[in-house]
Amino acid sequence: MPFAEGIHYSFHNSGNETRPPLVFIHGAGGIYLTWHPYLRRLEGETTYALDLPGHGQSGDTGRQSIEAYAEDVIRFMDGLKIKEAVLVGVSMGSAVALTLALKQPEKISGLVLLGGGAKMRVANAVLETAANPNTFESAVEMINSGCFSRNASPDLVNLSKQHMLKISPSVLLGDFQACNQFNIMDRLSEIQIPTLILCGAHDAMMPPKFSRSLCDGIPNSQFHLVEDAGHMLQLEQPDVVAALLKKFLDELPLRSAP
Repeated sequence: MPFAEGIHYSFHNSGNETRPPLVFIHGAGGIYLTWHPYLRRLEGETTYALDLPGHGQSGDTGRQSIEAYAEDVIRFMDGLKIKEAVLVGVSMGSAVALTLALKQPEKISGLVLLGGGAKMRVANAVLETAANPNTFESAVEMINSGCFSRNASPDLVNLSKQHMLKISPSVLLGDFQACNQFNIMDRLSEIQIPTLILCGAHDAMMPPKFSRSLCDGIPNSQFHLVEDAGHMLQLEQPDVVAALLKKFLDELPLRSAP
């Protein structure tokens, strides 16, 4: 698969150039496979699913701030001459998308935020175990146990663990430190971009109250609770998420030409 500006990504081209492409941004310790094929190959849409720096097949090191990851995504879009896109982010990826909505709204047609919040405090137990190479595996176990509902397939949870274990401990720690520092509570009203907010009903990492708070703060937003899903709702209920995403995209207002 291709690279742009040092970032590895998957690409799906629907051939429909009248709609803005989707840029998928994974969460802490994630990779592009965080996104189910139903989403990465969404019918009728052009999609890019990224491995952020230090993740998956992308080189370089991870970042220690959401702003730095946001700058990476902008460089990626500029490198491929993507003038405007719908950003789809899960967890840390939603924080990156929100940051870009504040920094360069002219580049964003819509926001889709999964398992997100205006602030993303991380439990001390996660920060402490992720920081120590001797307890890194325990941290991965703890994180993945909290990311899925009880209904999730054991094979799905195990695959997620295996992907995360390939991430450097320093990268995982940097991701969670970046999340822990993120806070845009007082800036939500500045975001005027159409926004779809999704949360798993059994999300233990970022419970639904955080997503509802996003919806309360972002003027042009809508919220949907996805049943039988935890934090990784896009893997547990990909068909439901794909249908909600498609409906949102179909209803996006067309922007007038500059």
